[in-house]
Amino acid sequence: MNTSSTPLSLHEDRLFPSDASQRAIARRLYAEVGGLPIISPHGHTDPSWWAGNAPFANATELLLVPDHYVFRMLYSQGIGLDALGIPRADGSRAPVDPRAAWRVFAEHAHLFRGTPSSLWLNHVFHEVFGLRVRLGAQTADLYYDTITDALQTPAFRPRALFERFNIELIATTEGPLDPLDHHRAIRDSGWSGRVVTAYRPDEVVDPEHEAFAGALQRFGEITGEDVHSWDGYLRAHRNRRAFFATMGATSTDHGHETAQTADLSRAEAEHLFARILKGGASAADAALFRGQVLTEMAAMSLDDGLVMQLHPGCCRNHNPHLFARHGRNIGADMPLATEYVRALKPLLDRFGNEPQFRFILFTLDESTYSRELAPMAGHYPSLFLGPAWWFHDSPEGMWRFREQTLGTAGFYNTVGFNDDTRAFLSIPARHDVARRIDCAVLSRLVAEHRLDEDEAAEVAIDLAYRLPKAAYRL
Repeated sequence: MNTSSTPLSLHEDRLFPSDASQRAIARRLYAEVGGLPIISPHGHTDPSWWAGNAPFANATELLLVPDHYVFRMLYSQGIGLDALGIPRADGSRAPVDPRAAWRVFAEHAHLFRGTPSSLWLNHVFHEVFGLRVRLGAQTADLYYDTITDALQTPAFRPRALFERFNIELIATTEGPLDPLDHHRAIRDSGWSGRVVTAYRPDEVVDPEHEAFAGALQRFGEITGEDVHSWDGYLRAHRNRRAFFATMGATSTDHGHETAQTADLSRAEAEHLFARILKGGASAADAALFRGQVLTEMAAMSLDDGLVMQLHPGCCRNHNPHLFARHGRNIGADMPLATEYVRALKPLLDRFGNEPQFRFILFTLDESTYSRELAPMAGHYPSLFLGPAWWFHDSPEGMWRFREQTLGTAGFYNTVGFNDDTRAFLSIPARHDVARRIDCAVLSRLVAEHRLDEDEAAEVAIDLAYRLPKAAYRL
C-alpha cells in the first residue's frame, strides 16, 4: 500500500460501543473525563528528562529505542535489535543511523495493526506531532523529519510536553542503590511539575538476580548498616525507604516471579539469610527468602505508610541470547500462571485486616481475576487490584478485567489506571484508551439499567482521577 496519501485520522468514537444507544451514553460519559488531569502513579519513565529538560535527540531515540512493546514485535518478525539501535548490555550500540532504524520501523508498521501499540502510536503521531498521513515506507522520512525537527523546539522539551499533556503527577521507579540525583534536581529547580520516585528493591531482595551480591555490598555501604546480619539488612531497607520518601515516594514496587509470601520466626529468618549469604542457595531457599522479605516490606509499609505494589507472574529474560547481548527489559519477558490465595496467606494473616496497610496486586494471569483476585480484594480492607497490566493493557484486556472483577470487587476495590510505561509520549494515549474503555463498560451498565447515568459519570471520574490519587496516597 502506498501510504504517502493515505490519511491518518482518529475517529471521535474510537473504542466506544457499536450499538448506537450505548455509544451515545459513552460519548456523554467521556465528555466528563476526557480532559481530566493525568495521574500516572506507576511507570518507568526517565527522571533525567525533567531534571535536565534537554531536547530529545530524534524520533528513533524518543519513540523506538525505549519502547519494548514496539521492538518486541519487530524482533518477532526476524528484525535484530542491533538494526534498531537498541543498546547492548555493555552500553555499546551497533553503528546504526537512527534514520535507517526508523525506516526499518516504518516499513513494518503494518505489523501493529489491531494492537494497542497502533492505538498509542497513532495518537502520538496525530495529536502530538500533527501528522495526517499514515506511517509506512513512503512516509518514513516525512515522519522522521517532522518529529525530529519538532523535538528541537521549546514546545517539545520534556517539561513543556509534561505540561501540555496535563499531567498532574508522574511516578518513576528506581532501584535501592539509586542516589535519586535527578529527583533532587527536579525538586530544587523550582519547576512546578510533580515527578516522584518509587522504591523497587528487587536487586537486593532476589538472590537469583545477577547483581545480587554486588548490590547487597553497595546497599550496606550507602546505608552504613551491616547488611550481612538480618537486623542490619532490614534496617538498611528502612533507611532507603525513608530516603525515597523524602524524594516524594508514596509507594514501593516488587517484581517477583511468584506471589509467595512467608512469615518465618526470627530464628528461621536469620538461618535462611545465612544460607543465602553463603551463596549457592537452592531455588526453594531463594523463593522463601523473597517471600519473607515481602512480608517484612508489608510490616514496614504499615509503619511508614508507603503503598505496597506486587507485580508477580513474569518469567524474566526468557530469551538467554537476548539477555546476554542486550540485558534486561528488552521484550523477552513472558507471563506465568500465578497462584495468589495460598501464596499471600502468610502476609495477609498478619496485615490483611489492617485498613492502614495498602497492598495493590497485579497479575499477568487473567484466569485469576474472578477466581482469586476479585474475591480477595472484595474481602480484605488492605487489598486493592491494579489495572490490566502489560500484556493485558489492550482494549480487550481492559474489558476482561472489568467483566471478571466487577461482580466481586466492584469498582472501588480497584485503583483506576496506571500506564506502567517507559515511552513518555504514549502516556496520554494510554490514559485516553483506558478512559474510553471504562466509559464503554459503564455505558453498557447504564443501557441495561444497572446504573443510572449520573452514577456512571461519577464512577468514570473516580476511575480516571480520584481512585489513583487515593490509592497511591497522592
